[in-house]
Amino acid sequence: MLHSAVPNANYNFTRVEDVSIFTFTDYGLKVMLDRNVYLVDVVREKIGRVLKLDSIVGGKLWKEIDMLIFNTWHWWNRRGPSQPWDYVEVGGRISKDIDRMVAFEKALMTWAGWVDSNIDPAKTKVFFQGISPSHYNGSQWDEPKARSCVGQKEPLLGSTYPGGLPPALSVLKNALSKITKPVTLLDVTNLSLLRKDGHPSIYGLGGTTAMDCSHWCLCGVPDTWNEILYNFIL
Repeated sequence: MLHSAVPNANYNFTRVEDVSIFTFTDYGLKVMLDRNVYLVDVVREKIGRVLKLDSIVGGKLWKEIDMLIFNTWHWWNRRGPSQPWDYVEVGGRISKDIDRMVAFEKALMTWAGWVDSNIDPAKTKVFFQGISPSHYNGSQWDEPKARSCVGQKEPLLGSTYPGGLPPALSVLKNALSKITKPVTLLDVTNLSLLRKDGHPSIYGLGGTTAMDCSHWCLCGVPDTWNEILYNFIL
C-alpha cells in the first residue's frame, strides 16, 4: 500500500522472526511491523511459554525510532490452541492463568513505564491505537436475534453504541493517564463499534467454520483509522 504511492521507488523487504522491515532505499525510510501482540514479553522456559506481565525486554527494538504506533488487546482473551502462552508471570509468581482484564492492565502499566523511561519527545512521537471491538452479540446493538455479524449490511445510525464501550477502553485510558511523556490516543473504539457491518464474517480465511467478527475488511474501517492517523501526522 505504501509502495503504491511511489511505485518506481526501490525497496527492500526483510523479516526476522516476528519483525518485518520494509525499507524505501531511495528515501532512507524504514517501516517496521513488530508482531508482539501483548507488548510485554512471552519467553520460552522449561515449563513452557511464559507471558511475563512485568517484563518488556522486547522494547529494545522500539528505541530511537521516529514514530511509534502501539496497539494491543485483540489477543488478550485468546484461549485454547490459539493462545500463544502456557503460563503467566507477575510479581515473581507464576500461575496457569489470571483474570484477563487484570493481566491487560498490568501489561499496559509495564508498557507505560517503558515509555516514560525510554522516550525522548523531541525525537519520537508516540501513538496508541485504541481498542478494536468485535460484534458477536446482537443484543449489544439492539438486535437480540443476531448471534454474530453475519448478514449485517448497514452501520448503526447515530453516534452512540447501545451496548456501551468495552471495559478495556477504560483500562487503556487509565494507563495512558499515568504516563508523563506525550502519547496520542487514536480513539477508534466508538466509531468502530458502530460498524457492525465491517467485519469479514463468513468471507474471512476460515469461511463459515470460523465466523470472523473481530477483524475488519481491509476497505472500510481500517481506512478510517488511517485517515485519523494521517491527519495527526500532518
